[in-house]
Amino acid sequence: MGRGRRAPSRPWVAGALLVALAGAGFGLYWFQPWKLWVDETVQEALPVTAGTPATPSGTPSPDASPAPSPAGPVTVASGELISHEHATSGTVRLVQLADGSHVVRLENLDTSNGPDLRVWLTDAPVVEGRAGWHLFDDGEYVSLGRLKGNKGSQNYVLPAGVDPGRYRSVSIWCDRFDVSFGAAALARA
Repeated sequence: MGRGRRAPSRPWVAGALLVALAGAGFGLYWFQPWKLWVDETVQEALPVTAGTPATPSGTPSPDASPAPSPAGPVTVASGELISHEHATSGTVRLVQLADGSHVVRLENLDTSNGPDLRVWLTDAPVVEGRAGWHLFDDGEYVSLGRLKGNKGSQNYVLPAGVDPGRYRSVSIWCDRFDVSFGAAALARA
């Protein structure tokens, strides 16, 4: 009676397939390539707040009569976005509101979507080309939060205690890959 020949078992094939699937899953999570084809548009109005007269210490004066609110928010500095890692355009404005708080406003923003994008207020210079891609985490910066959308106009509030005069640029920063998508030098108004 003849015995059939049994196919050799190859456990390494199953292991290699498992490693390949895990690698593909990690790569998809890390790079998130689908975001290159998905745009998120955000259209926010510039916030307007009513100021209350304050004492030199910054606390409201109990006997102060209400002063008329300014006609609107005041642009303290502004600049045009330039492209770095990805094509980026739009205007950045540093705006002081009537209550003395500040916001960074991105207007007509148009950039690529990507993983872990942030808006950074930095003390770094804005340099064109590849030389400017990695400068913004070398010095002092304040993360104003996740980019709300890769297109449109949106506002980012400066945290209390941040002196906007210490910073001279804004970057759309990819925290995952430590690279600027685009940036604007802030010229004082």
